Amino acid sequence: MGGHSHWSTIKRHKGAQDAKRGKIFTRMIRDISIAARTGGDPDGNPGLRQAIAKAKEVNMPADTIKRAIQRGTGELPGTQIEEFMLEGYGPGGTALLLEITTDKRNRTIAEIRNLLTKNNGTMAEAGAVAWQFQKKGFLVIDKGAVTEDHLFTLALEAGAEDVKATPTSFEIITEPADFESVKEALQAAHIEASLSELTFLPQNQIQLDGKTAEQTLKLMEILDEHEDVQKVHANFDIPDDLMEKMAAAE
Repeated sequence: MGGHSHWSTIKRHKGAQDAKRGKIFTRMIRDISIAARTGGDPDGNPGLRQAIAKAKEVNMPADTIKRAIQRGTGELPGTQIEEFMLEGYGPGGTALLLEITTDKRNRTIAEIRNLLTKNNGTMAEAGAVAWQFQKKGFLVIDKGAVTEDHLFTLALEAGAEDVKATPTSFEIITEPADFESVKEALQAAHIEASLSELTFLPQNQIQLDGKTAEQTLKLMEILDEHEDVQKVHANFDIPDDLMEKMAAAE
C-alpha cells in the first residue's frame, strides 16, 4: 500500500493550502451533511464523528459544523447533495475510483469525463473498476511513535486485519466495522495516527515510472482539485522520489 499511503499523506499535508482556497471546507461541509442524514448525534454516528474530527483539523468554525449537521438532518433547508462513485482509467491502465458529491450530477460527470480525456485517461462503465478495490479502515503511524511489537499486539487485539511496516511508518488495515475500535484503542494508548480514514484499497497495484508516473500524478492532482471529488482512489505504485517531487512542486 506504499503508493496509496504516501499519496494520501501528501494530500493531507496539503490540506492547509487547500483550506485557504476554500475547497476543502466545501468538501467537508458536504461530508458532514451527508453523514448527518443517518443521525445528528456524533456519539451514535461514527461517520459523522469522523467527519467532524477532520473538519476540526483544518480549523472549521463550530458554527459552520453545526449548520452542516442541521442541513443533513433537515433542520435547515439546503441544496440536495447526491453522492455516488465514478470509475475510470488513467495512464498506463491505472484503475481510478472517484467518490463524488454534487448537486448537479450530469454537469459533474461531464466535467470529470473531460478531465480524464484531456489527461491520458478515460471514463469507465459502472463496475468495470470498482471490483479491484476493497473498502477498508486505514491508519498510518509514524515509526518513531511506537515499537512494532507493541503496535502489532495492540492493533490486532482491537480488531485490526493486518499491520505492515514501511521504511518510515506502520500501516494498519481494518474491516470498516472494526475501524472505530482500532482507532479508539490507539487513542487510549496515546498513539497518534498521522492518517486515519475509511478508504478503498486496491487488491493489486500497477508499477509505474518515468513519463507514465508523472502523467498519473498530474491526473491525480487535477481530479483531486475538482470541488465535487471527495476522494480519488487508484491502484498505482510509484517510486517515493517521484511522490516527493510532486509534493515539493506544490
